[in-house]
This record gives sequence, C-alpha cells and structure tokens, in this order.
Amino acid sequence: MPRNPRASQLGEFLKARRADLTPRAVGLPAGGHRRVRGLRREEVAHLASISVDYYSRLEQGRIQASVPVLDALARVLQLGDDERAYMFELAGKEAARPRRRSAQKVEPQLRRLLEDLPTTPAMVLGRRMDILAWNPMAAALVMDFSSIPPKRRNYLRLVFTEPSLRALYPRWEDVASMCVAQVRMEAARHPNDPQLAELVGELAVRDEQFRRWWAGHHVATRTVGTKLIRHPVAGELTLDWDTLTCTTDPDQQLVVWTAEPGTPSHDGLRILASWAADARHLTAGQPE
Repeated sequence: MPRNPRASQLGEFLKARRADLTPRAVGLPAGGHRRVRGLRREEVAHLASISVDYYSRLEQGRIQASVPVLDALARVLQLGDDERAYMFELAGKEAARPRRRSAQKVEPQLRRLLEDLPTTPAMVLGRRMDILAWNPMAAALVMDFSSIPPKRRNYLRLVFTEPSLRALYPRWEDVASMCVAQVRMEAARHPNDPQLAELVGELAVRDEQFRRWWAGHHVATRTVGTKLIRHPVAGELTLDWDTLTCTTDPDQQLVVWTAEPGTPSHDGLRILASWAADARHLTAGQPE
C-alpha cells in the first residue's frame, strides 16, 4: 500500500528537526561518537515519553500521531509557533494555537496581607514564578525586586541569572532544582503557554544545569519547606517557608518566610527588619 505523502513529509520534517538539536541543547550527555548529526531516535522518544518503535514508525510515515504526541514532540524538538503549526498540518490535526495570557495582577487581599507583615518576608508569586508583589522585608532578605524590569521579574529566572541569589543560598543547587521541578509541574497544567516556553528556552540556552534538570522531568508542588540563607546583614538564617494559595486565583500564591521564636534565625529577622526600616527612612529623607 502506498504511503500517505503527508505522513512521509511529516517523517522527513521530524528527522530534520532532531538533526538540528544537540544533546546538550536538551540536557543530555553527548555520549561519545555519533554516526548521525543531532539527536538519536531513542533520545527523542525518551524525552517525549513514547516508545522508540512508535517514534520510528512515525518517522517512516507508517502511522498517524495523536495530538498529545504531537504536543510532546513540539516541546522536545523546541519548535517555534510556525513549525508547530506546520507539523500539525502535515499530521492532519487541528493545532490549538498557543494564546498569550494577559498579565496577572496581584489580588487585593494578598496585597493587604503583604502590608500587614512588617517583620515577615513575603511575596506573591504568579504563573511561571512571576513575582507579582513583595513587602519590604522580602526585598531586604532576597533582593530589591523593583530594580528588575517588570517583564524580567521572575523568580526562576533570577535564581539562575542573578549572582547575588547564588551567594544568598549556600545550598543553591537544592533551591534551583526545586524551582525547576515546581515550574515543570506548572508546564504540565499549561502546556501551550508561550511565555513559559520563552522562559524555558532562554534558561536552557544560558545554563547547563537548568537544561539537565528540565530534561529530568522531576516535578514538585509549592507547599512548605526550609531554606538556609547566608545574608550579608542578618547572618546565617534557617527559615521555614509556607505557601498560601489565593482562592479567587489559584495561580497566585503568597510565600512567607518565618523562623522559630527564640532561635538565632528569629533574632536575625528582627535585626533585618530594623535595618530595612532604617534604610527606608534614609531613602525617604533624601532630596529628589
């Protein structure tokens, strides 16, 4: 039986796209000498969570791919919007066009909570770990988020790109890999989020560890935990962090850092609160 011409074209397209990718680009080891350029079939199949036999037959134009498989291949092969639409056209499937979601605005009740926490660092994280709001203590503890352009104000991005955050976290790899796992969980809920795809693409190009962790497909939810912080003013702090999800917008979460009363870390937060208040007063007294 003659093969479907479009199925054959789809197979050629997939082969061409995997040939354009290096193992390093998707977080895989090079693996010594390679007979072919780019990724191997089994590597693409593994990253897309499908069998090697299924993917091989797809490249050979012998089977039709389902929409979920096409979505997975678009992600693994790092296809742009036009390439993704072309792949779906060859497969005879209707592609859901990725929609750019409107910018989130912090919910009023979360902003009031921030303002009522004068000695507790807290921030509101939105989709993709975008930093929507923070209180002065969070700025004093982590960094001055107002110095970051709003479109770049993303916690995952800052963890990988800001040297001050690497210095702040003595166990930076634990913090960074957890952030990747949390955003990977979000990617499963919003697979067609173009802003998330841009963020992942940017960090994959910039950081080898990010590529490796993202390719590992480890996932985690934002709940509770403990962070060790080495602060230039407050010293070494062991802080518990908790997450409160907004009921009116589950994509917004209030993250707070606290310390056990009577501990050196609790005293350190008090010192930090006093220092932050003094810094605000000095800034407010400066002439414009």
